[in-house]
Amino acid sequence: MAAIATDLPQQRAATSVEPSKMNAGVKVLTESTDLKSIPSEFSFVNEPTGSYSDSIPIIDFSLLTSGNPDQRSKVIQELGKACEEWGFFVLVNHGIQETLMKATIEGALEFFDLPEDEKRKYEAKHVSDPHQTYVRPEFHYPRKPQNLREIIFEYAERSRFVARTLLQGMSENLGLEEGYVEEILKLDSMFQLFAVNYYPPCPQPDQAIGLPPHTDHGLLTFLIHNGVAGLQIQHNGKWFNTNSPQNSILVNTADQLEIFSNGKYKSVKHRAVVNNQATRISVVIANGPAPDAIVGPASPLVQRDGRPLYRPFKYIEYVETQLSNTVDGKVNLDYAKIQDN
Repeated sequence: MAAIATDLPQQRAATSVEPSKMNAGVKVLTESTDLKSIPSEFSFVNEPTGSYSDSIPIIDFSLLTSGNPDQRSKVIQELGKACEEWGFFVLVNHGIQETLMKATIEGALEFFDLPEDEKRKYEAKHVSDPHQTYVRPEFHYPRKPQNLREIIFEYAERSRFVARTLLQGMSENLGLEEGYVEEILKLDSMFQLFAVNYYPPCPQPDQAIGLPPHTDHGLLTFLIHNGVAGLQIQHNGKWFNTNSPQNSILVNTADQLEIFSNGKYKSVKHRAVVNNQATRISVVIANGPAPDAIVGPASPLVQRDGRPLYRPFKYIEYVETQLSNTVDGKVNLDYAKIQDN
C-alpha cells in the first residue's frame, strides 16, 4: 500500500518529458501534454484476467449486529466461508455514512492537488515514520488540507468499530472464546494505517501496473474508491475483477489473520490495474493488531490442528519488514510459514 503522498501507477513519462517533471510525481507527468508512452525500463507485463461467473461474497454487516440470533449465526457462517474461500468480501450496511465516505475521497483528491513542494513536506523518511499514514494508536496526519485531518480521524474511528465487530464474528466462527481475539491481539491499541492511491489515466494501460501483486500485512484491509474500478484479486489461480456497489467497502483478510487462524483464513494476492480513460482514487484503511502484539496461530487452533503452521512475530516488525521491501507477492507470509521437514 502506498502512503498518501505517493502518486501511482508505477510508471514514468516518456523520455521526452523534462527530468524536472519526472521527479515531481506521476500526477504532474500525466498532466503533461507530451506524455504518450511509457519507457521500456518502467513497463510491466500483466498476467491475463480470467473470466468468472462467480462473484465476491457480500456480507451484510447489519445482520452481524442484529439482535436476531438466527440471522447473526447465518452471517457468521457466511463471513467464515468468505475468509476461507476468497479472502475478500463486499461489506454492505456497515453504518458508515455515505457522506463521510464521499468526503474522505474528495479530501484525498484535494491533497493531491496541493503544490508538489507542499506534498513533499509529508514524505516519510523511514518506514516507521508515522508521517501521513499511521492514524492509530497515535494519530499522525498532514495538516493540509485542513478539513481532511478531521475527516480522516472520524473515518478511521468508525472503520475501527466495524473492524472490531467483524473480528469478533470471525473469532466466533473459529470457535474461540469470547474476548480471546481482543486480548491476544490487544485490539484496544490496534494499529491503523491510512493510505490513498492516485491512479491517473495511463496512455498504455496494458504495459503498466498501478500496484503489483501483493498481500497486506494487517488483519483486515478496508478499501473504498471514487467509482472507477481497478482492483483485481487472485482466486483459484486466476485474476478476477472486483466490482462493489456504491457505499460498500471492499474488505480483505490480510497476513495476520491468516497467521492467527493457523491458515484457515486466506490472505490472497491482489493488484491494482490502470486505464486510459479516468483517474482512479482508492482510500485504504489497514486494520492490524497493536504494534507490540506478538501474533502467531491462536493456541486453541494449534491444539485442534495438531501443530502451528506459522512462526510468531511482533506485528510492528512484520509491518516494517514488508514496507521496506519491494511489493511483490507473499515474501513475509512465506517466511512466516513453518516448513515441513
